[in-house]
Amino acid sequence: MDAKIIQAATALKDKTVARRRDFHKHAEVAWTEFRTAAYVAQTLTDLGYQVSTGVDVHDEASMMGVPSKAELEKQMQRAIDQGADKAWVDKMAGGKTGVVGVMKFAKPGPTVALRVDMDANDLTEATEEKHRPFREGFSSVNKAAMHACGHDGHTSIGLAVAEVLAGLKDELAGTIKMIFQPAEEGVRGAKAMMAKGVVDDVNYVVGMHLGVNLRKTGQVACRTEGFLATTKVDATFTGVPAHAGAAPETGKNAILAACTATLNLHAISRHSQGISRVNVGVIQGGSGRNVIPANAVIKVETRGVNSEINEYVYNEAVRIIEAAAMMQGCSVKMELMGGAAGCGNDDALVERIRKVAERQKLLPDILPSGNIGGSEDCAYFMERVQKNGGQAAFVMIGTELAAGHHDGFFDFNEDAFVPAIALMSGAAADLLTQG
Repeated sequence: MDAKIIQAATALKDKTVARRRDFHKHAEVAWTEFRTAAYVAQTLTDLGYQVSTGVDVHDEASMMGVPSKAELEKQMQRAIDQGADKAWVDKMAGGKTGVVGVMKFAKPGPTVALRVDMDANDLTEATEEKHRPFREGFSSVNKAAMHACGHDGHTSIGLAVAEVLAGLKDELAGTIKMIFQPAEEGVRGAKAMMAKGVVDDVNYVVGMHLGVNLRKTGQVACRTEGFLATTKVDATFTGVPAHAGAAPETGKNAILAACTATLNLHAISRHSQGISRVNVGVIQGGSGRNVIPANAVIKVETRGVNSEINEYVYNEAVRIIEAAAMMQGCSVKMELMGGAAGCGNDDALVERIRKVAERQKLLPDILPSGNIGGSEDCAYFMERVQKNGGQAAFVMIGTELAAGHHDGFFDFNEDAFVPAIALMSGAAADLLTQG
């Protein structure tokens, strides 16, 4: 079967490159991936998958950092203007752009999920000749949206894997779930799909990422370490305005509350059982130098080596933010803007994927592990599957990068596509034939 998979992956390279460049040119940021998701949904349907999207795969209460209704409607129309099927886009109203394609094979077997992410970054792409997407005419046409993390490649690889597996349907057993997830940037999208139960029946889940710290085509790490659980929260303080010279005693200073919170958040005790982090990355407020400021906001993130430690830091952060507001006579409203679980890879699944890579010989440089060095919300899917008794792994596939992730000059070597398609297809097929 390996030879058949490699042959199919090779045959799909040109189609995958074309898709990647189309997605790159029409980059869409978190919760607005209407055009991308509509293309994914129609492609999976054409391949024979049972496709679900919109309210069927999202728990609305668990969606974080969603744009305004007006912005979503604007982006829906833009997607339609850029060629998206209106019927699919309408199903995704409210930013519910995740897509799940399911194919059940004739023989009984496990349920395997492969997850890829679809969203772009809130970033303006470089417009210089040295930047290949600009030079070759596929740089983003959408303002302040750029695929600077490789998700355009991930989506294209996912569609190719779906096609390879559909072509093997008479030889496979069990069920394949292709999960195309929105809003990974800011770790916002997976929780809503996980909470809807998308992976509750899954025995094995595998995620993947191009690049990160694997910067050479031919490299692969079948185990990814360094996942940090995280919570992103915006805290908005509301005080009472007053003239700073004539009547300062009548005001309640929201900036003082924000600053009090900021200083004390960074004093949270680190956890003895593992890595913990807290950061205030943005502080904004006030209206003028002679006005007691009535409004201020801080944008905070907590992290932990696992979900329990992150929860400890987050709970301490909430306590401190509320106390800071009370101390200055202000009120505070906190809004969750993103989050990810912390988890590890299952040794048995990692070993199976490694053996597939060894057999295929398309990724000869097999590393013991790769370090993602932060948070990845695929961990929500991984953690849920593991808690239900299943296994999870996250694969990093090497590629040369023109610039670092989230850089306006980001680009990657598309020669990574064939080995990536083959490995992900081969790993799924191995699980779907041997259980």
